[in-house]
Amino acid sequence: MIGKQDDLVRIQALDEHDLDVIWQFKFKAEDQSYRKWNAPYLYEHDIPLALFKKRYMQDESFPPKLYGIVIDHELKGTVSYYWENERTRWLECGIILYDSRFWNGGYGSKALSLWVDQLFSHIDIPRIGLTTWSGNPRMMRCAEKCGFTLEGRLRKVRYYQGEYYDSMRYGILREEWENLPRHSSE
Repeated sequence: MIGKQDDLVRIQALDEHDLDVIWQFKFKAEDQSYRKWNAPYLYEHDIPLALFKKRYMQDESFPPKLYGIVIDHELKGTVSYYWENERTRWLECGIILYDSRFWNGGYGSKALSLWVDQLFSHIDIPRIGLTTWSGNPRMMRCAEKCGFTLEGRLRKVRYYQGEYYDSMRYGILREEWENLPRHSSE
């Protein structure tokens, strides 16, 4: 199994049991705070566990499109990627920490950094994108802390609770990633 780690934070491919845990976080956990920050302007409906597992167990991508974030030996979130346009090699990534007790501690930045390493190591692409919204300042800080550059701002395209927000488009080029201080000594 491929996995990378950094102190207490590790990312790993998910097995069937891990998918049970993620499904519980997404749909059944008491703490659903993540929904206020992870594209709350989009409706996410509850799907049956079997369908959720089928979606990810049939993923033959390498690396798999969904990895787990393990903090101190417990699964707490996911990192993912998708092709905005595979033909043109336009890849986007994302991150969710479901357990709000681990927000604001640098865990998300470590996990995202490990994920970008994983993606650049296994997929021949020149750039990785990350899209969030202006209502999520923690995600914007996380992207910037990991070396992503704000490449675009689509103004007032996300409507949530009676207010318009901007879509924030970040990106990092392979050469920028490789030249970050933590990579220059490797």
